[in-house]
Amino acid sequence: MPTLATPFDYDAALRACARGEQQALHGLYQQESRYLLGVALRIVRQRDLAEDVLHDAFLNIWRRAGSFDATRGSGKGWIYVVVRHQALDVARARAHEVSADEDTVETLLHERLGHDASDAYADQADLGKLHDCLGHLEEGKRNSILYAYVDGCSHSEIAQRLQAPLGTVKAWVKRGLAALRECMG
Repeated sequence: MPTLATPFDYDAALRACARGEQQALHGLYQQESRYLLGVALRIVRQRDLAEDVLHDAFLNIWRRAGSFDATRGSGKGWIYVVVRHQALDVARARAHEVSADEDTVETLLHERLGHDASDAYADQADLGKLHDCLGHLEEGKRNSILYAYVDGCSHSEIAQRLQAPLGTVKAWVKRGLAALRECMG
């Protein structure tokens, strides 16, 4: 007759982690890592990022195990919250990244290096021209660009602020930037 395995005691494992017992962290990892990886993967949507999230989350679990309070919830729930928050932090950080190909980065660097920083008059003239060009844009395009490049908002945050569909905001940013390039050209 098979015997039932003793259920894993997450609370005890977290208390052991708080005491510095590395084997307890290993036990947590062995018990839940495949499920926690799934949680991270659903949020960040890339396997390599999810693996990084899981690694960083287990470091946080190790460091913060002493803050676990069994009266406020289960140990298993606590580790899932740590992983979820780590994944959300990574997803939010990535939402603010702007991707550019190597040629674009190279061009921008050459323009920056070739620009004489001591020419304050030219800088002010460019800012004045930019202000004029922004003034000629439709309100939605102008606000989308300002929210993106001044406030650092993601497309979804801009859509929320402007109460506009996400696709519309993406189009406004793209077309607005094209209009600015043409105007500044």
